[in-house]
Parts: sequence; structure tokens; C-alpha cells
Amino acid sequence: MKAMLIKAYGEDAVFEAAELEKPGMKEGHVLVKIAASSVNTVDTMIRKMGKALPLSPDTPALLGMDFAGTVECVGAGVEGYAVGDEVYGCAGGLADLPGTLAEYIVADANLMAHKPKNLSMREAAALPLVGITAYEGLQRAGIAAGQKVLVHGGSGGVGHVALQLAKQFGAEVYSTGGGDRQLALIEKLGATAINYKTESVEQYVAAHTAGAGFDIVFDSVGGANMLNSFNAAALNGQVASTVSLCEIELSVAHFKGLSLHVVFMLIPMLHHFKREAHAAILRELARIAEAGGLKPVLDENRYSLEEAGAAHARLESGQGMGKVVIDNPVN
Repeated sequence: MKAMLIKAYGEDAVFEAAELEKPGMKEGHVLVKIAASSVNTVDTMIRKMGKALPLSPDTPALLGMDFAGTVECVGAGVEGYAVGDEVYGCAGGLADLPGTLAEYIVADANLMAHKPKNLSMREAAALPLVGITAYEGLQRAGIAAGQKVLVHGGSGGVGHVALQLAKQFGAEVYSTGGGDRQLALIEKLGATAINYKTESVEQYVAAHTAGAGFDIVFDSVGGANMLNSFNAAALNGQVASTVSLCEIELSVAHFKGLSLHVVFMLIPMLHHFKREAHAAILRELARIAEAGGLKPVLDENRYSLEEAGAAHARLESGQGMGKVVIDNPVN
């Protein structure tokens, strides 16, 4: 099969075309012909940082985590799938799990689900990692109808899904963005847009919560922005973070009695820990999408498998809007 490999990690790492053996079947797994995959920030981190990240595979590395495609073979012990089914998932590209920048993947059936019928392969491929992350963060924060929810980075990959899911759960949703295009997308997706470049935390907390703060703050920006999340949260509020690789002062969180939920959705893949939870979330995301409550936003540029490097560069440039998707050759 055709594949794109990284033979050496680093800032200047390049993808090289290769011909690999089609993967063999495993018990509990499904062979999928990949129609599309998507690029996530963690993919670019692995490419550049290599073994400085403990989750990076050995080189030559087959990266890529998300996929959508068609079942070609069902392994022993797998129920609910048949040849020809359209599926999607997040099942490779780290540790000892071969990735999705290839024509085929043998995926753990607990890391995938049937593709939403109303989404294209490209749209479905954009959803798994960000969708699972957003869903897990909101659920762990105890989201409920009527709450006021603030999503930091609502035009980004995780953020634009968290925004839509929060709406589906009945919350009153607000979201920060930093430019006209980002703010327009946030409004289009049904949230009240906040320009963090022109409004301080104190200003938008006063304007939208009468100074009380937000019940849940979903922070997909992280780093120094975590302090903004703490300041924006209500007393005894909930903060869900997807980017918490930082040292930070917790005094505000202490005096407000905040609960912090760190979401690292790769744990089931890395540690073979409760993988079936990912399948369950993917099924729920498909249900929400088919009901019209969730639609991934795709970057306007299209990339072929051979253009994986350009797709990574597009995500890293910060110039795109929505998920960057890679199309596989149709044979």
C-alpha cells in the first residue's frame, strides 16, 4: 500500500512516499480502506519533537490518527461491522499503533464507529480526535442545560466542536476569537462571540454574567490562557483544559473553589485503557451529527496523501479555518 513516512524527526522532518505491506488482520480489529484523514496539533508535535514526546512511534514512523473509510475485512471477535460499512475513528499514529497516512489501517474496533450518514468522508475524518476531546471535557465538567459556558478558541479544531456540543446540551454558549473570520464563524455556529483582543476578561464576565462568571470554561488554548479561564469561571465553577503542559499559579483556582479537568484523549490508545469508551463517544457524536447538531468545519485547502507535509504546514501556519484534511487516492 502507499504510505507517507517520517524517517527522522525534527523541525525539518519531511514525509517520504513509501510502499508498505498491507497490514495483516488481528483479533478484535477491522481492516479499513482509508478515504480521508485529518491533521491534529499532536501530529505536528510528534513530527517535530520525536522522542522528546513519550508517545512518539519509532522511526520510520507512520503518523496520522484520525480516519474515515470503508471496512474491507472484519477480524475475529468483532461484532457490529460488515464488509462495506463506512466507519470513522482515531486509532493510530502514536506509540506502537501504525497511523493513517496510508491506504489502509487495521483499527481496534473499540476505537471506531459507523460514520455519520450525513457527513462526507472528509467531514467524518475531521471529527474523531477533536470530537472525543470536546465531548469528554464537557461531560467531565458536568455540563447541563441552562448553564453559561465559555469556550476559549471557538474557531479552532477542538473549540468549534465543543461550542456545537455545548449548544446541543442546552447551554448558553459564549466563545473567544481574535479576528473577524474567527468571530464570524463562532456566531455562525450559534455562540455569542467575544473578541479577546478588545475585551478584557473582567469586561466580558461583567457583560455576559453580571460579574458572576461562567459555570464552565472549556479552554482549548491553554498555557498562559489558563489564568484567563480561572478568572472567567464562577465560584465553584468547572474548567476543562486540553492544553495544560505548563506551570501556573493556582491561587485564583483555590480561592474560587474551581475544579480543573485535564483532558488527554490519547490515554485509551496509549495505555489500552477503556478503549470502548471512545467507540461509545463516537457513536454518540454520529447520532448528534445525524440529528443536525454537529458539523465539522473544514479548511478550504485540499491535500492529497503525497502532500502530507503541506497539510502539516497549513495547520502550523495558523492561516487556516477549520480542520485540515488529507484525501487518499481512490482506486
